[in-house]
Amino acid sequence: MDLRLEDYISIFLHETDLMLTSFIKEKLAPYNLAPEQNLIMMILWEQDGYTQNEIAARLKKDKTNIARMAASLADKGFLERVPDDLDRRSLRLYLTEEGSELGEKVTPIAEEFHHAVVQGISEEELQMVRTVLKKMQQNVSK
Repeated sequence: MDLRLEDYISIFLHETDLMLTSFIKEKLAPYNLAPEQNLIMMILWEQDGYTQNEIAARLKKDKTNIARMAASLADKGFLERVPDDLDRRSLRLYLTEEGSELGEKVTPIAEEFHHAVVQGISEEELQMVRTVLKKMQQNVSK
């Protein structure tokens, strides 16, 4: 069976990701926040004080990439990187006052984005999407 370009689900997923990322990037631009940086901030807005390694594991991202983004967020004044008391090689991330205040502005944008993306999609359909995507992840992690 010869697949055409539009038959590849991975390409469709990639195009969808690009579209969604472009949309949220535009919404976050006025706050000097990139979409991937926003993921780190969202974790810290839920609970402050995670280590960079814990965030990397939670987001399934490379530790070096998370360290670079955390440094950028610290340079912007949104968080502080503090050596962990138990492991001096590990850095814990804590929101600054500016970072906390940013959450009050950005969290509604993230929620609006979520609602826009799932508009017209039932909870059952969303659960099916999650199930199928998890299967795809498992297929390629073997």
